[in-house]
Amino acid sequence: MIGRLRGTLLEKQPPWLVVDVAGVGYELEASMTTLMALPGAGEPVSLYTHLTVREDAHLLFGFASEQERALFRALIKVNGVGPKLALAILSGMDETAFIRCVMEDDAKALTRLPGVGKKTAERLIVEMRDRFPHWEHPGATDLAGAKPSPATGQGRQDPLADAEAALVSLGYKPTEAARMLSGLDEGLSTEAMIKAALTRRMAG
Repeated sequence: MIGRLRGTLLEKQPPWLVVDVAGVGYELEASMTTLMALPGAGEPVSLYTHLTVREDAHLLFGFASEQERALFRALIKVNGVGPKLALAILSGMDETAFIRCVMEDDAKALTRLPGVGKKTAERLIVEMRDRFPHWEHPGATDLAGAKPSPATGQGRQDPLADAEAALVSLGYKPTEAARMLSGLDEGLSTEAMIKAALTRRMAG
């Protein structure tokens, strides 16, 4: 089991990133919350990881904090929630916001996340309520209050297209992703566009 990686961030193309560890490039998938917390390409990073082994692939997921990884691991134990949906949930809200939704029975907020319908939201509330580790979150904020990371200078030249592709990879339909990005400043970085789109979506 790979539990943590420390190395140099080579690429950051949401929702993917590549970390060089002693000459080996590890490709990881991460939530938008984690991606926005990372520095630019060429900078040192340390990530908590979770490895999922399937018959056709070994999938590695990266997290900026142990708390986010713990919530990811709790989420994928819920019936009908796989790694893709768990990352979509963590991209739309941080641990504190999710816990608040569950403890306050706020199914409506959860249904704003891609792939989360009414029944899934209700199942998350029921099954997750007693699963939360008793951790503290002194520095946690909603995605709307997250600090944008520096531009990487890497990747393709169309931040809008990259942002739309990232939203689609999270489970949003192409038409919905385009609508979420409509009217945003085209001078923003890919990550800033994604952050703004997700904030707009969660605000309803």
